Amino acid sequence: MTRYALRHATTYRYGSAVDLASHLLHLTPRSLPGQLVEGWSLGVSPQPTHRTEGLDHFGNGVTWLSVEAPHEAFQVVLDATVQVGFAPPPAAEDTPPWEAVREAAITAAGWDAAEFTIGTAQAPADRGAGAYAAPSFPPGRPILAGLRELTARIRRDFTFKPGVTTISTPVSQVLAQRAGVCQDFTHLMIAGLRALGLPARYCSGYVRTRPPPGQKRRQGADQSHAWVAGWLGPRHGWVQLDPTNDLVVADEHLLLGWGRDYADISPIKGILLGGGRQTLEVSVDLVET
Repeated sequence: MTRYALRHATTYRYGSAVDLASHLLHLTPRSLPGQLVEGWSLGVSPQPTHRTEGLDHFGNGVTWLSVEAPHEAFQVVLDATVQVGFAPPPAAEDTPPWEAVREAAITAAGWDAAEFTIGTAQAPADRGAGAYAAPSFPPGRPILAGLRELTARIRRDFTFKPGVTTISTPVSQVLAQRAGVCQDFTHLMIAGLRALGLPARYCSGYVRTRPPPGQKRRQGADQSHAWVAGWLGPRHGWVQLDPTNDLVVADEHLLLGWGRDYADISPIKGILLGGGRQTLEVSVDLVET
C-alpha cells in the first residue's frame, strides 16, 4: 500500500460580514478494503457554534457546522494520513456479460446498486451519452471489457480543458464540445452507463501521480478529483475507473466518498445570511510518505 499525507485547505472570503452560516462538509476520508485511514482532523475557522459528525445515506462521513457570529472569511483545513492500495479487478473475461449485470441490478441481488441506475440532474440517463457509450457494449461483451473500453475512449476523445465548463454544465454540452474537466468526464461516463441500464456512481477524492522522468504529470494531480465506480455484478462488486486518465484505480487515488453525482458528495455546501460577493481559494497537497 502507498501511504499519503493529505492537506486540503478551502478558504472563502466575503465582501461583507456573514451574520449566520450553516455548512455541510463531505471531507472525511472513507475507510474501505484497500484504504486505511490512519488519522484525520478537520480545522475550522471561525470556531463553529455547533458541530456534529455523522454518516449520510451512502455511508460517507459528514460534518454539519453552524457559525452564529459575524465573520468575513471561512476556512476549512483537512489533514489526513491514509494508506491506499485497492485490489486489482478480476480479468475482464471472467466478468459476466453486461446484459446480465443490467438484469441483476433490478433483482434482489442488486439491491445496493439499483439506485445508481437512476438518472439525476447532473448525471441523467442521457440519450446522447447512451449512444456514445453503446459501441463499447456489443451483445454478450463482458462488463469489465466494456467499462475499460469506454474509459479509454473518453480519455482519447475528450480534451482536458479547465474553464470551458462549470458545476452546472449539462452532459449534453460536454458531449457536444468534447472538452471539460474530471467532473464532466465522470458525469458523462455515468450518464452513458445509466442510459444502458448499468449502475454507476460518482467518486470524489484526490489523485497523485508519479510520472517517469521527463514526462508530464497526469492531469488532476494534487487536486480534488472525480472518477467513476462501475458495478460488475453481485459476485465481483464495484470497480473504480478514472476516465480523465484512463486508469483502473489502484494506489494513486485517495477516496473521500461516493454518491449518485457531484451534488451528493460536494466537499462543502453552505447556506449564508449576508456575505455579498465571495471569493474561493483551494489548495491541495497530497504527498507520498
